Amino acid sequence: MRLAFVLSEIGSGLRRNLAMVISVILVTFVSLTFVGAAGMLQLQINQMKGYWYDKVQVAIFLCSDGSTAPGCATGPATPEQEDSLRKLLQSPAVAQYVNDFEYESKDDAYKHFKEQFSNSPIVDSVTPDQLPASFRINMKDPEKYEIISETFSSQAGVETVIDQRQLLERLFSAMNAASLVAVSIAGVMIICAILLIATTIRLSAFSRRRETGIMRLVGASKMVIQLPFILEGVIAAVIGAALASGTLWAVAHFFLGEVMSKQYPDTAFISPGQTLILAPALIGLGVVLAGISSLLTLRRYLRV
Repeated sequence: MRLAFVLSEIGSGLRRNLAMVISVILVTFVSLTFVGAAGMLQLQINQMKGYWYDKVQVAIFLCSDGSTAPGCATGPATPEQEDSLRKLLQSPAVAQYVNDFEYESKDDAYKHFKEQFSNSPIVDSVTPDQLPASFRINMKDPEKYEIISETFSSQAGVETVIDQRQLLERLFSAMNAASLVAVSIAGVMIICAILLIATTIRLSAFSRRRETGIMRLVGASKMVIQLPFILEGVIAAVIGAALASGTLWAVAHFFLGEVMSKQYPDTAFISPGQTLILAPALIGLGVVLAGISSLLTLRRYLRV
């Protein structure tokens, strides 16, 4: 009997304040979508780190015309200097840190450059002589980059030694910044959701003040009086969280899976299934926000 009464009160409250309930759903949906977007960015960053850090190379760029590095005082790298560097890479002291390496000539570098910037007008202004030859090294442990850098930076014919992870770190830093922006916006939206939930509960309590007064007179418990109001806010928040979770899944499935993965086949994107990990957290957050907001509002306006 009590359950039937509670359910009828919930239905009555949702009908009476339908516009406000829809507002709570939408604000909760938007705020939790931003929270989920921040979570998705972190998942994507971790996915890309695990994928790319195993593939990054250390590049030893050789001296070319116009190089100003100390090791290039004698001009472009000579064949003898290139052979010396190759032998050093094959020596036991260095080979223990190297999986394999390959030599990229100026012509090879120009070919790769044209492939990467095929749609850019800059291709027409670059010649093979302007691009340096290099040794591309795959490390056994990328964390040992410093050993290669210290060994080869001072060698004759070497202009610079670059760890490609440094370039990736800039990308990941930008993505982390975007994640923080999403969290900041989500924080503002969550405050809006809390205020809307509180307003909805207050309006619902005001519209049913007569029924609430009668329940007090007949000795109804605090739980019986408060539960319908709390569940109204929780239901609205759960619906908003479910919509946010569905939106994140759709973004991962249709945008990342269907569009981005085809345009960038060499990049590891998160799967739609991975976004479902965020769903319980979003729904739980929605329930907590609604529950706390409802309880604080009821204590103030129902005084039970």
